[in-house]
Amino acid sequence: MTADIHPVTPDGRYFVVRGRLWRRSNPALSEEHRAALVGELMHARRAVGVALRQEDQPAVAEARAAVDRAKVALGERGPVWWHDGAPDLNRRMVANTLYAAWFEQRASISKASPAIDDESG
Repeated sequence: MTADIHPVTPDGRYFVVRGRLWRRSNPALSEEHRAALVGELMHARRAVGVALRQEDQPAVAEARAAVDRAKVALGERGPVWWHDGAPDLNRRMVANTLYAAWFEQRASISKASPAIDDESG
């Protein structure tokens, strides 16, 4: 789903949002395990919102820790899930990374593509 909305780096490690790299989930996770972890993540995110609305700082801290645990388990934070020694570029601006040329080429291709005229149909 992310690949449909945001470009994914050629190696599949990151997707790009507003020029920033975000680490993707570990592709080695089974679909069932990944779905369970995403469920935990969504539950924890909802708990953050509830705790913030209730101004319950201990609950906010607990819920944010649960978000972090789920993201680490998904491979989006913590140790990288690849084993080739490449650095973690999570949250870095793509223009300042080894993906800069790829991203620039992508941008120039999309600018060169003619827009679809909805009224021509």
